[in-house]
Amino acid sequence: MTLAKGSSAALHTPAAKVTPLRMTVLAGGVGTEREVSLESGRAVLAALVRLGHRVTLSDINPDDLSALDRPVDFVFIALHGEFGEDGTVQRHLEERGLPYCGSDAKASRIAMDKVASKKLFESANVPTPAYEVVTPSTLLDLTVRIAAPAVVKPVASGSSVDTSIARTSEDLRHAATQVVEKYGAALVERYVQGPELTVGVLGDVALPVCEIKPAGEFYDYHAKYVANDTQYLFDLELPKPLLEKVQRLSVEAHRVLGCRAFSRVDWMVDEVSGEPYALEVNTIPGFTSHSLLPKAASRIGLSFDDLCQRMVELSLAPTP
Repeated sequence: MTLAKGSSAALHTPAAKVTPLRMTVLAGGVGTEREVSLESGRAVLAALVRLGHRVTLSDINPDDLSALDRPVDFVFIALHGEFGEDGTVQRHLEERGLPYCGSDAKASRIAMDKVASKKLFESANVPTPAYEVVTPSTLLDLTVRIAAPAVVKPVASGSSVDTSIARTSEDLRHAATQVVEKYGAALVERYVQGPELTVGVLGDVALPVCEIKPAGEFYDYHAKYVANDTQYLFDLELPKPLLEKVQRLSVEAHRVLGCRAFSRVDWMVDEVSGEPYALEVNTIPGFTSHSLLPKAASRIGLSFDDLCQRMVELSLAPTP
């Protein structure tokens, strides 16, 4: 498969040219993705140590920011979801003048907000499923305005937590009510039936497209981090023009949200029309054995250690 924009050769750094740095890896955090973050942090720590960096792993949370007081050359963020991926920890790092990996506070906040992301997708002609935001005041006429089947999810959350597919009007009202009561608002999207794809972006290079085939109804938290029967496929039978389009649009989605260095863009493809629809951009993709960005990077010859080093270098590079 061809790579969209850039060159994969530019993503490789010979081990002999790695300059050792003092680093802190931030992991843990708060919320439902804490355990996944700790697993990601341990994997990143091991990789950076193998590369020759001097690294400390810190379990951080909003009530204890002491890890940010340590003098270092670079901070590697392995936090997911609330606090770590929504721009909060990025803002703290920026206030301290500490270089860190990935997107800045503004882009992280936008990417975490699925509605804000969708508006920017639309402005850049990146297709995304039709949607409505449901609040307590609009729950009453929900099934009149939005038809099932539909996907119900929080506006700002990760790892498909509290996300469900509502097949009937009754299911839709029930799911939306639960999300609204817990989060204050719910995002209801048109359900797109078809292949689920994801594309990693490194710099301005789109990595090979991966198709996700969960054993269950969709790629939920269990399928992402617990199950061993989820399939991740790279040798795809989908049309080459479609795959190239998804790669190109992934770079555009990354760009229009203002993302930096790396991200992962999730897609659904309508099995009838063959059209792709962007769901969201993940600014801190996972680094577990199930994680998709490392799997895609390995397809172009980037080992996990190589990937971590390239993320550091891309994050430290001057902004064009």
